[in-house]
Amino acid sequence: MIIWFTGLSGAGKSTLSDYLKTALEKDGFSVLQVDGDIFRQKSKKKHKFSREDIIENNLRIISYCKEFEKDYDFLIVAVISPYQETRDVARKLFGKNYLEIFLNPPLEALVKNDNKGLYAQAKKGEIKNMIGFSETSPYEIPKNPDLELRTDKLGVGESIEKILQLMEKNGAKI
Repeated sequence: MIIWFTGLSGAGKSTLSDYLKTALEKDGFSVLQVDGDIFRQKSKKKHKFSREDIIENNLRIISYCKEFEKDYDFLIVAVISPYQETRDVARKLFGKNYLEIFLNPPLEALVKNDNKGLYAQAKKGEIKNMIGFSETSPYEIPKNPDLELRTDKLGVGESIEKILQLMEKNGAKI
């Protein structure tokens, strides 16, 4: 089963991914975790942040997951994946084994909390085309996510519980 976290920078993708991985491994499951930032850093190709580069990187993540899908009980992906077309590719490729979780705190909450300082840098013009913040780099709201979480209102524990319930509802034996 592929658990695909999508949402803006700072929405909680990596945090929830880490907690979910720990919970599943504690119960004896094998888990492959793919974090978009780490995946991009390990890439031999220097990616920029154009629409084409982002799509290419997301498609590479999808291919990577497909390669290892049968080797693990669960694959957890935490990546902004701002474009519906790449999320649709993942849903089509993985079918019923794909669960898309949209982390949707309001942009104002992300800017206010800004743990990495990225939104402050974008405001100053130090980061160009920040996804979902810059007018030139929109984030396309998922059309049909399997779960939407307002991570500004839910704690990590509540969020993980909702995710586990979704996984069970969709056939995971957890």
